[in-house]
Amino acid sequence: MNRKYELVYVVSPDGTDDQVTDLHNQVDAIIQRMGGQLEKTDNWGRRKLAYEIGRHKEGTYVLETINGSGELMKEIDRRLKNMDLVIRHLVVRIDEEQEVVERARARRTETSRRRRVARGLPPEPDPSERRGGDDDLDSDGGMEDMR
Repeated sequence: MNRKYELVYVVSPDGTDDQVTDLHNQVDAIIQRMGGQLEKTDNWGRRKLAYEIGRHKEGTYVLETINGSGELMKEIDRRLKNMDLVIRHLVVRIDEEQEVVERARARRTETSRRRRVARGLPPEPDPSERRGGDDDLDSDGGMEDMR
């Protein structure tokens, strides 16, 4: 089952831009070989680290968004651990957050429908009942001038 992950890795400041590109190509090759898909790559460039890692005070940050299986991410994790050029990396599953948001939205919608039916209203609100429209309010939020 494919899921969505974010991979962030920090490359040693000793690494050149060509080495960072080569590392990205290696990760991309692993993704392609194992049936995943690289959605987005974002090179943040060289930045100061929050704390010293080994003798390094800065590094090149790279963020990649990947659709793939857990086995793919385990393989990428294993490979990055063995590369001397990578001083830190982190893999985070991000589709789980989206599922939580969808469940909460569905729960709110269902609760709203039940309450409307209990009050004798149709389950779906009429467009004229829409809240949040401030078209009829004055520019000062509906407050009259009190001078």
